[in-house]
This record gives sequence, structure tokens and C-alpha cells, in this order.
Amino acid sequence: MKTGGQLVVEALAANGVKRISCVPGESYLAVLDALYDADIEVVVCRQEGGAAMMADAWGRLTGEPGICMVTRGPGATNASAGLHVARQDSVPMILFIGQVQREAREREAFQEIEYRRAFTEVAKWVGEIDDPARIPEFVTRAFAVATSGRPGPVVLTLPEDMLTQSTEAPAARAYQPVESHPGPSQIAKLAELLSTAKRPIAILGGTRWSAESVAGFQSFAERWQLPVGCSFRRQMLFDHLHPNYAGDVGIGINPSLAGEIREADLVLLVGGRFSEMPSSGYTLIDVPYPRQTLVHVHPDPGELGRVYRPDLAIAASPRDFVAALSSLTPSAEPHWSARTGEMHAAYLKWSTPPEKGPGDVQMGPIVNWLEANTGPETIFTNGAGNYATWLHRFHRFRRYGTQAAPASGSMGYGLPAAVAAKHLHPDREVVCFAGDGCFLMHGQEFATAVRYELPIIVLVVNNGIYGTIRMHQEREYPGRVSATDLTNPDFAALARAYGGHGETVARTEEFADAFLRARESGKPAIIEIKLDPEAITPTRTLSEIRNG
Repeated sequence: MKTGGQLVVEALAANGVKRISCVPGESYLAVLDALYDADIEVVVCRQEGGAAMMADAWGRLTGEPGICMVTRGPGATNASAGLHVARQDSVPMILFIGQVQREAREREAFQEIEYRRAFTEVAKWVGEIDDPARIPEFVTRAFAVATSGRPGPVVLTLPEDMLTQSTEAPAARAYQPVESHPGPSQIAKLAELLSTAKRPIAILGGTRWSAESVAGFQSFAERWQLPVGCSFRRQMLFDHLHPNYAGDVGIGINPSLAGEIREADLVLLVGGRFSEMPSSGYTLIDVPYPRQTLVHVHPDPGELGRVYRPDLAIAASPRDFVAALSSLTPSAEPHWSARTGEMHAAYLKWSTPPEKGPGDVQMGPIVNWLEANTGPETIFTNGAGNYATWLHRFHRFRRYGTQAAPASGSMGYGLPAAVAAKHLHPDREVVCFAGDGCFLMHGQEFATAVRYELPIIVLVVNNGIYGTIRMHQEREYPGRVSATDLTNPDFAALARAYGGHGETVARTEEFADAFLRARESGKPAIIEIKLDPEAITPTRTLSEIRNG
């Protein structure tokens, strides 16, 4: 006989869970008690949204579901921000929520929510476990749902009294990952389409990749001299210094790359949905009937034809699709190799940061210094805001597993993601980019980094405004500033107050020494970069946008 709490923990252990993030609550004390005796690390966070984003980052970087536990009502609704990121970004994650006792349901009991109604839009499946004997069944199913097809978040709610009830239950077994394979006829058709194409391009995105499949696609691209772009915030899927790399396909796309996609006669989409952001508002490929010949490869058949009608639809995970490409070799030297080289040269030019800009701090030289002084295995994280352009446009990703950023555009993501990344890879440097507005969405998780002695380095680009919103505001309503100014703390002092290391950079030449001191401190560190608000984008000032 075991309690429901013990059965939950045993099921997690059976499915290979080594770490969970949580904010504790009285509604699932029985689970916390069972974790006391388990070989599962519990990361105690300061807000449920941050805890859920840590779970997303674990799922994003490992391919296995990140696990988060929160209490009912306010705790669960706080965590919904992380659910939304995982849903839009196709990341496997499981959120366990303590629930009111079974006899009190449907009475609007203290902190009660009906989670199926509340979370169906942001989760692949929402389940509630009424019988503790069924815990192994529900938990194993949650892992299977979170990882199969298009990955995403699953919610399981745990009534408080169910967790304390003792019962007999079968021993939990690990879920079995489900892979989807391309058929031989589909690979043969792809070879035919490539052989007759004149202006092909591949665009990589989504999840369910691995270091091996990334390397395998790179080899395929080399054999076919295929230009390759990476979808919005999926840049780690191709080496940016490889001669076949054409650039990132997302917000602020290189105009020449956008033109190449529009003028392509064959587009190979692998792994991603090519949703609004990477498609530049659905303008690069027509909806629903593309001008280009479209080959769409996605692990979930439900995504194929949902927005774009493909000429060849292949329901396969990126890993299995790439494995099937290993024997696909062109019969003759592809005649578009010169075009591929031109596209890479255009990317290199586009990704070279400007040296000058408004104010005493120039982000271009700072990014150049980071490129020269961080290794290819460094993990970069960020949330959302104009500041992220300096990372996404000008950092040249070299390795798989070095990027954790929300394609959903969620502010506050970078810091929790950095905490999770450093937990996962303590031997690798982790650098978080955050704006001042973005950082303070989940800035309290810096305390989590201090508690667990995780020496992340957080670059807070402080311009005193909600920069992206101000940019749009000045363009649409010039000179009518409303609700976009911010009052900020001394971020370096804040880091020291938490027990970390703090630095302030008011001039460009101060950055290198500040970063080196932060690295050498061995502590979680915040480097506040005081950026002139006029430096709203790498190429345009706020005044230029205001004046049209």
C-alpha cells in the first residue's frame, strides 16, 4: 500500500526524471514528502511562471519533458505563462497542479479552478486523477502525450485527498517514445523535386531535433549545396559559419533572404510550423496555396496542410527524416552552388554589427567582444524585446543545444531559462540577455540562481523603457508617449543584495573588464548595460522612427 504522493514520485522516477522545478503549496504536501526520500532534485523557485519556464527550458534543451509542480488557483494561473510558451514553441513539459479535495469540487472551494476549462487552449491534454491506483497510468500517458507528434505541455491535477489516500497500484513503467518515419516513396519524390529545382532553400525549425540529426542535415546540405535558413529562435539548428547557412528566418529578416524565399521554386520546411513570426506575417509563403513547390516535414500529421497546402507532406520527426536522407545523393553537381555561396556572404554581411550608435554605450562592439570571448558551447538565453536583436541577428550560433529563447515572444523567459540551463550543464557558460522590462518579469529567480550557486551571467540592457512597445508607439502615434516609461532599480546593487555579483557598464570600454570580473567571481552575476533609449534598433534611432 502506497499513498498517491508516493505513487506520483515513483512514476516520475520510472520515467527518468532527475529534477523538477516547483513553488511549494499545501495542496500537494504528500508529493513533497515523498520527494524527500527520492533521488530527484527539487529546485525551489520564487514564482510559478518562472518555475514553469524553467521546465520549458529543460524540455527545450533535452527533448525530455520538463517537470513543474505548483499549487492550485493562483499558483496554477501564474504557471500558465510557461504553459503558453511550451505550447506555442512545441516543447515537452508536464505541469502537476495540487487540486482541492474531491468532495469539495464544483463548490468554488478555496482556490478552486476547473482546469480542463481553464487550460485546454494552452495544453495538449488536461487530466485529473481521481483514483490513486491510476496514477502510474496517467503519468505514463502524460509523458507519451507531451513527447509525441508535435510536442507540448500536459497538465495533471492532483486532488489533495487523493494524494494522501493509500492504495495498491502496479509499478510504473517508462513511456515509450513514438517516432514517425518517412516512406521510401516520399524520399524518392523529394530527390526528384530537388533534382529539377533551380532555386531551392531549406528552412529548419521546431523541436525533436538532436545533435546527431543537426549534423546529419548539415551533411545532406553539403552534398546538395543547399542553402539553409533557421526559423525564428531556432538558430542553433545549423552552424552559422557553415558555407551553406543563409540566415535566420524571423523578425527583422535580412531583406535579401526574404527575397530569396519568395523567389524560390522549392522550399523544404523541416520540423517547424512556419507560423506568423518566421513567415513575416504569412508573407514569405502564400496561405493556403504557396507559389513555391512546398515540401513540409513535421512529426504531427495534423500540422501538415493546416495552414499551407504542401506539394509533398511528410509526417516524420526531424531525427527520422534526417536519417532517411543519409543515402540521398545528387546525380550531378547542383547548379545552384554559386547562389548558396552568395546567400552565405549576404548573411555574414547582415550579421556584422554596427560600430556606432547613439549614447556612450555601443552594443555592436559589445557583441563583437562576446563573439571573440565566449566559446561555441556557451548557452545563450533571452526573453523578448528589441534588445534581443543584438543576440539573434549578430551572434553566430555554432552548436546544437546552445539557445533557449521563446518563439512565443514571452517576456521574462531568459532568466529562468538560464537557471535551468546552468543546472543542466554546470560545466558550460550560460549568458542571459534581458531588457530592463523583461528582466523584472521574473527577476526574482536570480535568488534561485544564488541559492543553488549557479554562476550565470545576466546582461540587463537597460534603456528605461518598454523598448519594443515604444518603437511601435512612436511609429503609430509619434510624440504621444503613453505607458512605456520605466523606473528601474540599480541592477548591480540588486545582484549584490541577492548575494550575487553586480557590475554597471556606462561606457562601451567598461564592458570587457566587467564581464571578466563577473566570470571570475564564480557567482551569479548581473551586468547592467546603460543603453541610450535612442538606440532602439541596431540601424535606426527612436527619433528616426518618430519622424518617419
